[in-house]
Amino acid sequence: MLEKAGFKAAQAIVALVLASIASLASAQTAVWQVSKDDGNHIYLGGTIHLLRASDYPLPPEYELAYQESDRLFFETDIGAMNDPSLQQRMMAQMTYQDGRTLRTVLNEEAYQALSDYVASAGLPIPLAMMQTFKPGLLISTLSVLELQKLGFSPQGVDMFFHTRAMGDGKDRGQLETLDQQLALLASLGEGYESDYVMYSLEDFKDMESQLETMVSSWRAGDLSVLEEQFVGSMGEFSDELYQGLLVDRNQAWLPLIEAMFEQDGTEFVLAGVAHMVGEDGLLVMLESRGYEVTQVVAQP
Repeated sequence: MLEKAGFKAAQAIVALVLASIASLASAQTAVWQVSKDDGNHIYLGGTIHLLRASDYPLPPEYELAYQESDRLFFETDIGAMNDPSLQQRMMAQMTYQDGRTLRTVLNEEAYQALSDYVASAGLPIPLAMMQTFKPGLLISTLSVLELQKLGFSPQGVDMFFHTRAMGDGKDRGQLETLDQQLALLASLGEGYESDYVMYSLEDFKDMESQLETMVSSWRAGDLSVLEEQFVGSMGEFSDELYQGLLVDRNQAWLPLIEAMFEQDGTEFVLAGVAHMVGEDGLLVMLESRGYEVTQVVAQP
């Protein structure tokens, strides 16, 4: 999951709508029911991939959607993350294999900023051990280390429900493969490596307060704040980053989600909240195709 793609990109990591979806702007949670005219429906749940113990229990709407669903779909195959070959594939794709290093790829300003950050952040990994990391793996590693310092762990919404589904014997699926995610992560910052690293390091300075805002906005389904955090700043920094992390993937997922309406039973699709919102988000895409999108509200 791509919360590791740089902090703002990760708030991808990583799921913002304007007047075009004003009908959704009063949502009080990040779970939606998507319905066809024939009454068939699925659930969409916006997730944060890393959470703190204090962020539990989750909003009750997640439990409601889980209980009413027969199958759960995640961004990727979470169970395959334990595959011993994954680490080898990850390092093969996400490190330089041709003699390049961060010292040779980054310009002087970016490399000095990176060196200063690593020296002052008290990280358990020295920069020398990350020299062959591509920017995607570098920022992923630094993001996770910063999040861990703030008490966040991989036991986010996705992992929580994947574990539940395994224990309850519910079917599980994914919207893309781990190799697809690795390829995307390996490409982050390609062609603008120095800008990408500088952008991410700047985000780290205000990470704690931004995370507090992010989690509270996610719990409340505050679409305007989520849009500003997840979509606005990313698009302002790089159209390429926004297109690759959000738009292209949403468009690839849309036919998979639409096909769920033709299956028996009910699906609960869990993906980063950034994918749910914004003018290029799944909510707007589905509304534009004639589906009814409504906020799920659990009864007290």
